[in-house]
Amino acid sequence: MTVKIAPSILSADFARLGDEVRAIDEAGCDWVHIDVMDGHFVPNLTFGPAIIKAIRPYTTKVFDVHLMIDPAQPYIEDYAKAGADIIVVHAEADKHLDRSLQLIRSLGKKAGVSLNPSTPETVLEYVMDKLDLVLVMSVNPGFGGQSFIEAQLEKIARIKRMIGHRMIDLEVDGGVTADNAHRVVAAGANVLVAGSAVFKTKDYAANIAALRR
Repeated sequence: MTVKIAPSILSADFARLGDEVRAIDEAGCDWVHIDVMDGHFVPNLTFGPAIIKAIRPYTTKVFDVHLMIDPAQPYIEDYAKAGADIIVVHAEADKHLDRSLQLIRSLGKKAGVSLNPSTPETVLEYVMDKLDLVLVMSVNPGFGGQSFIEAQLEKIARIKRMIGHRMIDLEVDGGVTADNAHRVVAAGANVLVAGSAVFKTKDYAANIAALRR
């Protein structure tokens, strides 16, 4: 299984965001993870579609856009037009999850669902046929730099069994470091989101390589 590394630009230097995106591209990242927060569903404010559109020319890598907003559905098309390749909505923030996933795919984008730490994986059962990705939050969303919640390893393994042979990526976001990445992958994940672990020093290539190892 090839593991993808998706640095979260939530930990990047916002004053140099385009240059930071180019730097992680050159350092060998696979995807660029973009945490969209609304100050309502999660206690923080981050990127709108205009910022995503502005940084899109700095790389051809996949833009993995994680919508931590409620409601998400009215804004999905805006993020698609801004340059998202994957759009992930939260099960907890979407009253009509199936409809949102259909909308994302109708716009030509890959569709994902994210689960907060206390949300059971059973919410995925009736939308598996519309998923390209499942994102397991291994911290409570809203801030970078938090510690990995160990109980999520069991959830990751259960979701991996649900996925079976389907072509669905299993992504983990929150507290992923070079020290615990091997356990996250062993549980079944194939995409690792890392903010602090990548941006903690200026040697992004070494930090990404450490996660791969």
